[in-house]
Amino acid sequence: MPNPGPNQGDIEISVVAPAHNEQENVDELVRQVGDALKAFAFEFILVDDGSTDATRQRTLALMKDRPWLRCVAMTNTPKGKGNGQSAAFHAGFRAARGELIAVLDADLQNDPAEIPAMVALLREQNAAMVQGDRSHARRDNVIRRVGSIVGRKFRLWLLGDTIRDTGCSLRVMKRELALAIPLEFKGVHRFIPVTARHLGHTVVEMRVAHRPRVAGETKYGFGIVQRALPGLRDLLAVRWMRDRRRPTTSFEVTADQPGAPR
Repeated sequence: MPNPGPNQGDIEISVVAPAHNEQENVDELVRQVGDALKAFAFEFILVDDGSTDATRQRTLALMKDRPWLRCVAMTNTPKGKGNGQSAAFHAGFRAARGELIAVLDADLQNDPAEIPAMVALLREQNAAMVQGDRSHARRDNVIRRVGSIVGRKFRLWLLGDTIRDTGCSLRVMKRELALAIPLEFKGVHRFIPVTARHLGHTVVEMRVAHRPRVAGETKYGFGIVQRALPGLRDLLAVRWMRDRRRPTTSFEVTADQPGAPR
């Protein structure tokens, strides 16, 4: 008889993974997440972002004896395509019920087994986010390495972004932070760590592994040239949003407390 799973209020961590045509990786991904998080009260939300293969069907089949597995399907996706990682994260975060939210890619290049150590580091450092850093483990060609260096310099110059591997999807964050990131805008997923810092949160980095893709094809990536101009446009947009952001904190005035709380 399957484990009934945790109640909504008891979920410690939600794992969210966007997936577009990842039918060859779903079974192994679900197995690895289940093994990695078995010490936690957890749920795993796979966001089907416009898949045209059997990604959703395989996920539904696995859900039958895994009450902790959920599937969220994006709607209004372009024909044969998804709405992108930012939109998928936005949907997944709002479906998540955990106090913490962990994120990883569905292509098995991120190792779910590293999530418990990230949770421990977040609590130890009293941080709002732990961001994965694969830079020591990647074996990119010269052109891609140069592109990464140039991109980091521009982010540092325009945003004050010192995160070494902002493109790594493997991260753990507090729920309230995840919901504050404006992911309804295309491309913002590449700026999650620096946006968290702009919002006043503590972000720490942790070295993580980078595994080669063994099945399927890259869905959310582009070539260097195709990424450069959109990336610069998105960077300028985030800079504009940072400078336009205003505090939204408030408190209710009562007869007993007419002034701001200390």
